Amino acid sequence: MIISSSVRTCFPRFPSSSETHVFRSAVKFTFTLRRRLFTTLCSVSATQKKEKEKVIVVSGPTGAGKSRLALELAKVLNGEIISADSVQVYRGLDVGSAKPSPSDRKEVPHHLVDILHPSEDYSVGQFYEDARQTTRCILDNGRVPIVTGGTGLYLRWLIYGKPDVPKASKEIASEVSSELADLERNGHWDAAVQLVIKAGDPKAQFLAANDWYRLRRSLEIIKSSGSPPSAFEVPYNSFRKECDSSVVDTNDISSSADVVEEVKSKELNYDFICFFLSNQRVDLYRSIDWRCEDMVSGTDGILSEARWLLDAGLLPNSNSATRAIGYRQAMEYLLLCREQGGSSSPREFYNFLTEFQKASRNFAKRQLTWFRNEHIYHWLDASKPLDTVLNFICDAYHDKSGNWVVPESLQMKKELLSRREESELKSYRTKNRHFIRREDCSDILNWIQKTQGLKQ
Repeated sequence: MIISSSVRTCFPRFPSSSETHVFRSAVKFTFTLRRRLFTTLCSVSATQKKEKEKVIVVSGPTGAGKSRLALELAKVLNGEIISADSVQVYRGLDVGSAKPSPSDRKEVPHHLVDILHPSEDYSVGQFYEDARQTTRCILDNGRVPIVTGGTGLYLRWLIYGKPDVPKASKEIASEVSSELADLERNGHWDAAVQLVIKAGDPKAQFLAANDWYRLRRSLEIIKSSGSPPSAFEVPYNSFRKECDSSVVDTNDISSSADVVEEVKSKELNYDFICFFLSNQRVDLYRSIDWRCEDMVSGTDGILSEARWLLDAGLLPNSNSATRAIGYRQAMEYLLLCREQGGSSSPREFYNFLTEFQKASRNFAKRQLTWFRNEHIYHWLDASKPLDTVLNFICDAYHDKSGNWVVPESLQMKKELLSRREESELKSYRTKNRHFIRREDCSDILNWIQKTQGLKQ
């Protein structure tokens, strides 16, 4: 009996023809159900991927042409522009910030431009809140957000998120303000920095001189949490760690790019499509020098705007607006002219222009260094025809595969590639177009004598 039972168990009974039909139908139904379920899951996954809304980011060093590119993109893609420029937020600072013209702003909506008086401070945290809210509104209206600007920290927070730093209560903010008020009023910056260092933030010594906003914020964070700002996790750092830990071979560019896209799709709120527009370094520096000349030329240029800042009671390097490159140098130059009864020599003017150009080139160099470490950006050659660059970005925006790459003909290399380039950069010297001889600045010196002599 036991053997017979085992045999029956090991050799199952074959079904009849009617049972076979039922069995096959059941198998077919199960397979169809599974296939539909798999297809549905893939469809849901694809839909979720499609539902991640796209935001275009166009950055680049000063003078590379990013504003013009963003404007043309907005016209083609039915977009609106969000400025990520720390100077364009200020009313009246038009020339020195290369602010879009009234006609451009009428043709394409621009956001976060002319929202503050230069006496007010604007922080990266405020930009994050404003830009995120604006992005949401643009998308809800069925249009394309195009973020453009060269302020690296603004863009980093917008893309990756802001650190989870506690907001100070009204009581703590008032306490900090009172504690630093006398020091700020009397210009005792070094003493204020030492106060914050003793409170618990040793990195306060690296803040830009007279950056009272960040100094106050540091002390507020310490009093609110007991820790300095550097103790809080920065989302960008987490993103970098995730990318670095996922890349097996860092020399494999395509592998690294795939990892960045994978981490980006998982970690970020939007599908940020980021581009960095730049020229060869020598060409960029030449463009910057000429741009500075253009900003200085005429009676309604950056010197006129600097005069307005001084007349408003502001001093150079005293807050965000007056620390801006160009405005700081122009304000210092006009103060010198006022001390001299409204007079200036050609040499003093050329010293001012040279400092302005040098500061602008150094800023561009810092921007290149900053964005070189931002893996999310695709570098584009600004010397290529605008239509070619424009068409490529539009194609990348409409691409649904996620596999697009920058063609070699449009790529801008991040590093200097040859000894010739290095040699050209080392031997670079400014060659002005407008201000060459002593008499070329006579109109500006006359303007200074007429307008600044009254400020003796």
